[in-house]
Amino acid sequence: MKITKICCIGAGYVGGPTMAVIAQKCPHIQVTVVDLNEQRIADWNDPNPENIPIYEPGLSEIVAEARGRNLFFSTDVDKAIDEAQMIFISVNTPTKTYGKGKGMAADLKYIELCARQIARVAKQNKIVVEKSTLPVRTAEAIKSILDNTGNGVQFQILSNPEFLAEGTAVTDLLNPDRILIGGDTTQEGEEAINSLVEVYSNWVRRDQILTTNVWSSELSKLTANAFLAQRISSINAMSELCEKTGADVNEVAKAIGMDSRIGPKFLRASVGFGGSCFQKDILNLVYIAKSYGLNEVADYWEQVIIMNDHQKRRFSSKIVQTLYNTVADKKITFLGWAFKKDTNDTRESAAIYVADDLINEQAKISVFDPKVSKNKMLSDLDYLETRSSEDNRDAISVFDNAYDACKGAHAIAILTEWDEFTTYDWKKIYDSMHKPAFIFDGRNILNAKQLESIGFVYRGIGS
Repeated sequence: MKITKICCIGAGYVGGPTMAVIAQKCPHIQVTVVDLNEQRIADWNDPNPENIPIYEPGLSEIVAEARGRNLFFSTDVDKAIDEAQMIFISVNTPTKTYGKGKGMAADLKYIELCARQIARVAKQNKIVVEKSTLPVRTAEAIKSILDNTGNGVQFQILSNPEFLAEGTAVTDLLNPDRILIGGDTTQEGEEAINSLVEVYSNWVRRDQILTTNVWSSELSKLTANAFLAQRISSINAMSELCEKTGADVNEVAKAIGMDSRIGPKFLRASVGFGGSCFQKDILNLVYIAKSYGLNEVADYWEQVIIMNDHQKRRFSSKIVQTLYNTVADKKITFLGWAFKKDTNDTRESAAIYVADDLINEQAKISVFDPKVSKNKMLSDLDYLETRSSEDNRDAISVFDNAYDACKGAHAIAILTEWDEFTTYDWKKIYDSMHKPAFIFDGRNILNAKQLESIGFVYRGIGS
């Protein structure tokens, strides 16, 4: 099937950037991104590309180039499904908050709704591509729904998991390590795989496009995220040991990272990982393992999450202990709220949980983040349901610059590794704070010796 029209259901962190790059690199293909969220689509269609709903370096320029030419954003889901030969499903698959598998299993209700809508609308044969991160064997459920519509349309299901990292999504899409496509081993399945290979080969070398069966593809995504998260939890576990023994975790990480068998990536000790993928995907893996009775496998991967939660709690506890065992009515300034730099995504950000702990200790939290709004921060805290919305609003103040946020603070906590934090006039900040002035560097990005020479009491991770 020669692909000339693509539809993507879901205009979020995966669907939006991925389709923008496909549209830019394949000007001969019409790409329509659809979503029921009218405000989100309106934001994608904002005349000023700088106002699109997702901040990623380089993304606004790509959207500006392709939008209106062959990239379109719409709320007319049925029309886009009807016209497209290939449909990407990029909807949210959050962890279940109810019923069987609560707190671990992926909630597939949005995936099923997509499948049923495609089945209802489709009048010609379609290729359906799983882009959302899904549990292994989800394709089977999607195919069952599509094949039992009784309207004679033939569907091929492909798994094409996304390996992009937020903050570098555009670079990852333009220069991927690999493109993974899983499909049926039948002739029709092979033809569907080749149709998607043709799309990507407009800018990706053929030897970087890996094809597998659909189950291997689905499981590879969960496994990749589990391995990356495991490395972070491993170095964070060592950071606590370093603090007790006098070793420096940065030196340990450098030493082991020079071993070619280990490598240097994902060995930065921190306050803990966040984001939409790592925790969700590991919990999903744990649930799948338990459902097959593989309890030792489940316990092994669950420990990665346990360690990450411990690291966040340990960071907030260290702030309380260092500030003479009380932060009640003390101003603690957070620099950063996003889960990592160069994104406005706050899902599972360490800042949310550290703030929640400190508010429980009656601290007054001041926050500056260059890309996250006050409403988003408050909604993140409200989602935890620890206290009322009014109490959260009383406990947190949001500033539009770091210097005002730090004025009169007892301590500063670095929660996101934004580059600009390293360029501040730290002497000016020190002079505006209560003394002794503390810095808790949850990302190990600041120069400890320089800050101590100014007069700060500096506490990093793992040293």
